[in-house]
Amino acid sequence: METIFERTLLFDFYGELLTTRQQEIFEDVVMNDMSLSEAAEVYGISRQGIHDTLRRCERAMQEMEEKLHAVEQFEKVRKTVGAMDRILADPENGIPEDLSKKLRGLTAEIMREIG
Repeated sequence: METIFERTLLFDFYGELLTTRQQEIFEDVVMNDMSLSEAAEVYGISRQGIHDTLRRCERAMQEMEEKLHAVEQFEKVRKTVGAMDRILADPENGIPEDLSKKLRGLTAEIMREIG
């Protein structure tokens, strides 16, 4: 099973493609740590119904990721920007301090923008 972080990333990118009810159930169970039994009571369906809804949500979002690769690209950009920042922070690389500071400001801005 995917980690909570992976599931949350998929939801961040593709959650809007789910129905409102699917979004609510996914958020309650995965992101708000509601049990299947609690969700079943809230939504007036069986535990199995909640479980099936979660599986459909995850399958739909995974299929979108397989087609679009948005999460994969996001992760690549995040890792690349992080590597750039580490290079810029290392005084052994001989990058002038003023230039390093400006570029690290830009990498920090990129990281804030992408989350």
